[in-house]
Amino acid sequence: MRIRLHFSGHVFTALLDDTPSSRDLLSMLPLTLTVDDYSTNEKIAYLPRKLTEEGSGPFGNEAAGDLCYYAPWGNLALFHAGYRYSRGLIRLGRLEGGTGPLLTRGSFPLGVERVE
Repeated sequence: MRIRLHFSGHVFTALLDDTPSSRDLLSMLPLTLTVDDYSTNEKIAYLPRKLTEEGSGPFGNEAAGDLCYYAPWGNLALFHAGYRYSRGLIRLGRLEGGTGPLLTRGSFPLGVERVE
């Protein structure tokens, strides 16, 4: 399952894990959101509704390029630098082709669509 994300002239894809939360995200597509910088290691975008948390739990192997969902706030988290798992974080998949686009600072419209 792949999705395409685009903002500020950048287009990139993510390979989603086959999980209830990822499938729930797919069911909402296409979406136009707003992506913003958060902290020093991620960009975030709030979804129009919360995703299912079914089957979620702690995970390891955290890495730059992870696409996650933060359940308490209802937002996507796109990590461009290292991070550690925290309670409520659900990994949805990983970005393909590196994290370069996420280094563009600022707030932008974010398009998210399914890749057929």
